[in-house]
Amino acid sequence: MAKIIPFKGLRPKAEFASRVATLPYDVVNVQEARAIAKDPYNFYHVTRSEIDLSDSVDVHSEQVYLKAKENLDQLVADGIFFQDDEPCYYIYELVMNGRSQTGLICGSSIEDYNNGIIKKHEFTRPEKELDRINHIKATHAQTGIVFLAYNDQKDVQKMIETWKSEHAPTYDFTSEDGVQHTFWVMNNYSKVAAITQFFSEEVPCTYIADGHHRAASAARVYQDMRDSDFSITGDESFNYFITCIFPASQLAILDYNRVAKDLNGLTEKAFVAALHEDFEVSNLGASEPFRPNQVHEFGMYLGGSWYKLVAKPSAYTTDPIGILDVTILQNKVLSNLLSIHDPRTDKRVDFVGGIRGLKALETRVKNGDMAIAFSCYPVSIQQLFDIADSGNVMPPKSTWFEPKTRDGLVVYMI
Repeated sequence: MAKIIPFKGLRPKAEFASRVATLPYDVVNVQEARAIAKDPYNFYHVTRSEIDLSDSVDVHSEQVYLKAKENLDQLVADGIFFQDDEPCYYIYELVMNGRSQTGLICGSSIEDYNNGIIKKHEFTRPEKELDRINHIKATHAQTGIVFLAYNDQKDVQKMIETWKSEHAPTYDFTSEDGVQHTFWVMNNYSKVAAITQFFSEEVPCTYIADGHHRAASAARVYQDMRDSDFSITGDESFNYFITCIFPASQLAILDYNRVAKDLNGLTEKAFVAALHEDFEVSNLGASEPFRPNQVHEFGMYLGGSWYKLVAKPSAYTTDPIGILDVTILQNKVLSNLLSIHDPRTDKRVDFVGGIRGLKALETRVKNGDMAIAFSCYPVSIQQLFDIADSGNVMPPKSTWFEPKTRDGLVVYMI
């Protein structure tokens, strides 16, 4: 069963919350973060502290991580951040385009992560892990929330909704992208204890939706601390990592699309001809971008035209991984035709989150940055659960969740 704990969150005073809050560190590059973080209280000064240093400084150097600690300490010294006196749970509601989802921010057990009670569906990259490991060790804080999902539990959701209805929110603001963020502090001992007990008795597992590298980094820090004999009781803060757990029925996964730099020596005509082996191919001309309407449909933008591709039954298997559209696209197009065999490392392929829209795919091709683009039908939350339950992993960049939680609203100190 899932073990969660309340914690003494380090967080901004209410009047500063909207100025502090940022998207997760890994959805923007350095240039984007620098352009956004004009406000000195913007949390990118902590999560992307390289923006406060010269471009000549290696973004993975010790100087960057020490700057992150300096900036976090300054937010506390300036009275922008404070720490709660008692362990709390934090309720976080996000509303995007009229759709609401409410999660519980808590500490989740790293032993659960190591033992498979917190289930994974992606591989991680060592260099990305090391970046957040160094960030955690320098700041003594976990600054990025790991987004978890679980099968709906009506009793938990009822307790959360009751708290929302009976208490005024601590933070309530709308971010620049139109997402409303509402945040409650649950600081009643009996309510906190009831939720903790319910998870320990009724929630058999949770699933990482977004934040595999953040989770893996916290687990590495945990192991390093234990190897150094820091663990005394098992309840020390480093035995947990900050998560926000959402019921599955409230979540939406957007498409995660692909663009490729070249056609691997093929002409456009030869490439389209080769697709007929595994797809029904329709040339839609210079139409609006084609958005797939169901599984096994794909859009393709090539040579100024959009195409509709429908995978033939022979192009996929029915196991949890083989049936995924991202698997079909990887195996039958990127690997077979374009010789892009490892999308995690091959620089000839890039990924475009669905939040950017399909016009972004056209733009990448029209400006000469890429030669071809593919739009995909989104993976479902049930597919994600099925794959995690089977112990398998999805191809990289398979899921894009929206809306995304904001960093900076609460920090987990270790």
